[in-house]
Amino acid sequence: MLHFYSGKKQGEKSVISQESSTGETRKILARMVSHSELRKLFCSADAVCFDVDSTVIREEGIDELAKVCGVEAAVSEMTRRAMGGAVPFKAALTERLALIQPSREQVQRLIAEHPPHLTPGIRELVNRLQERNVQVFLISGGFRSIVEHVASKLNIPSTNVFANRLKFYFNGEYAGFDEMQPTAESGGKGKVIKLLKEKFQFQKIVMIGDGVTDMEACPPADVFIGFGGNVIRQQVKDNTEWYITDFVELLGELEE
Repeated sequence: MLHFYSGKKQGEKSVISQESSTGETRKILARMVSHSELRKLFCSADAVCFDVDSTVIREEGIDELAKVCGVEAAVSEMTRRAMGGAVPFKAALTERLALIQPSREQVQRLIAEHPPHLTPGIRELVNRLQERNVQVFLISGGFRSIVEHVASKLNIPSTNVFANRLKFYFNGEYAGFDEMQPTAESGGKGKVIKLLKEKFQFQKIVMIGDGVTDMEACPPADVFIGFGGNVIRQQVKDNTEWYITDFVELLGELEE
């Protein structure tokens, strides 16, 4: 299985890595992979996995929840640091949720009164992928109740959703989050992709997202496409072979 590392500017050739039988990943110079070859891999993928916050939707779900709970400013700064890779994801998630303390009623109110906005072009892209019998998954460090709402708008089954689960006491007050979910910690998105490969025998999986946690999921993803249509994370832009700011570009690749 060939895994494509980022680290070069667009148009340049990238070094690939090969996973040995012992499971160790090592860089090799066996052959060079051009940007056009990455495009071909995208068009022949068995599955495409999308990050959700600031990728599939325009907002960061946890920041919107913080807004409903009246602690927006402090949480937004924590999110910025977490997405830039400055803080371990699980620590950042724990810290932000301890500040927000969202109740079940507040989460439901967020979805009902301030539903997330789909990023332009994502509905058409998901439809096109599904027409080509490509499996589409949503892998998010956000919250399952919100992500499932987004999935329903895109005709993505809830079984194809991987996200964090909030826990509530019987009276609806915040009781923490399920720390056993793979998406609750750094490297979790890669663990989900590895699981998908083992379960469904996918040969080529593409990961698309805006953040460092998305970029770090390749490998085991075979291709990573950085997305900057809602927010640009400089570390991702600088270290990604294929970086886009509009889903129209990917639609165009599928139409050629």
